[in-house]
This record gives sequence, structure tokens and C-alpha cells, in this order.
Amino acid sequence: MKVDSHQHFWNLEKVSYPWLVPSYGPIYRTIEAQELGPLIKAAGIDKTVIVQAMNSYEDTDYMLETAAQYEWIAGVVGWVPLDRPEEAAKKLELYSKNKYFKGIRHLIHEEQDPDWVVRDEVLEGLKVLASFDLAFDVVAVYPNHLKHVPTIAETIPGLKLVVDHLAKPPIKDREMGRWTEQMKLAAAYPQVHVKVSGLNTAADWDSWTAADIKPYIDFAFDVFGADRMMFGSDWPVSNLAGDYAKVWTETKKAMEGRTQAELDAVLGGTAISFYKL
Repeated sequence: MKVDSHQHFWNLEKVSYPWLVPSYGPIYRTIEAQELGPLIKAAGIDKTVIVQAMNSYEDTDYMLETAAQYEWIAGVVGWVPLDRPEEAAKKLELYSKNKYFKGIRHLIHEEQDPDWVVRDEVLEGLKVLASFDLAFDVVAVYPNHLKHVPTIAETIPGLKLVVDHLAKPPIKDREMGRWTEQMKLAAAYPQVHVKVSGLNTAADWDSWTAADIKPYIDFAFDVFGADRMMFGSDWPVSNLAGDYAKVWTETKKAMEGRTQAELDAVLGGTAISFYKL
């Protein structure tokens, strides 16, 4: 089974997304499931996971409503206020009863404090999340947040973590250096996984190909292994530097030569086991 573990929808009439401003051009509009359906069908993808696009209950409720309407949506990564652990616990009590609710994410890269995710109250909130056996998607934008992943993993060993977009490595600058060091430290914790997603928007938007993203994907195979890697399109954000078909095709091209077992894991198996789809 093929799974896209990371895609978004947004409805500008129903939910407020302050980060989504007119300068985002082609994605500054309502983008919903009926647009994605034909694209995943053409790619041969069976299921997807919708990931939050705003730190709000409105966004989470909208995603859960959408998931119930489309059989190809297998899960939702929503939001609760991690910095308010008691409120988070109450909401998780409610959300965890929904079969589509698989974990949470917070737009930590939108927080002014780059160390927000390791504040005491946030770590308490993450402990609450772990007690529900739900996953945490870490929007670890290198170099500000990836360094905190080992701290979270060390403090809350029972928490399942996945680093979105390979932490946005410096692909455009063709650098690896400190990114590889930080990824190695994160990979030392077996509960830490990574998403092979959002790499096209970390590269040169106009000219990127499989060759640009391959060294970073290869490194992830080396330190995490296929069983801790999962493909995600990051659609529709990925439309800023191509389209769904290009991301799918070039990502697969970057993994040519891998065993069938490795491909099966990255293109579906890992996401199924991690999110319990």
C-alpha cells in the first residue's frame, strides 16, 4: 500500500491561517480534498495523512470532518495547546476517540522563541501526548529546532516523534555539514522517525531534480534506515516548486537502486505502523 504521510488542506472561509499571505501566490486560496483526489489516483497512492496547517481547534475539526468524507484519507495530525497541558489533556481525551486522529503538530517554526518546544510546560504537554500513545510531528526547521529532538526523545522516551521534511536541509546551498551531525544525534533515538517530504522547496524552486535531493535521502537511509522513513508530498506547499507528479516521480528516482523492502517501507509501510493507519 502506498501512503502519502504529509499533505495539507485549507479553507480560507472556515479557518484563519495568518501565515498564509498573498506572497504565497498559487497556494493563497482555498485548497481542498477534491483537488488532491485525482492527483493521488494518478500517482497510484492509496491513502494520505492530512497534517495541521494552523495551531487551532478550527483547523483540526475541519481536517477531521474532511477525513470522514473521503475513503482515501487514513489519518489526521491535528493540534492541541502543548503549552497548556491540562487543556491539552482534556482535548486529547475527546480527539483520541476519533479513529482518524493520529497525533499532533505545532507550528514551532512560527514561534518567536526557537527553544519553544523544550520549554518546561511544552515538555509537560508532550508527556500528556505520549500518555495517549499519539505521535508528535516536529516541524524542525534546520538549524533552529533539529537540535532539540534528542532533548525531547531523552526526556520523554515513550513519545513517538517524526521530523517533518528531513528538517529542511540546506539543499539549495548544497551543504550537509552540521545538518548531518544534528540528524545523527536525532537518529540515535529509535523512536525518532523522519519524513522524506518538503525537500523540493528547500532546493532551487525552478531547477531541482532527483539529483539535488538524493544525497540527503541517502544520508537518511544511512542513519535512520527505511523502517524509520516515510514519504510525504507536502502538497500543496510543494506546488511552489513543481507539482504533485514531479515530487512523486523525482523522490522515487532519488531512491532507485534501493531494495523492494526499503521502498515498500518508505512509500507506505513506515507510515502505516507509525501512525497506526
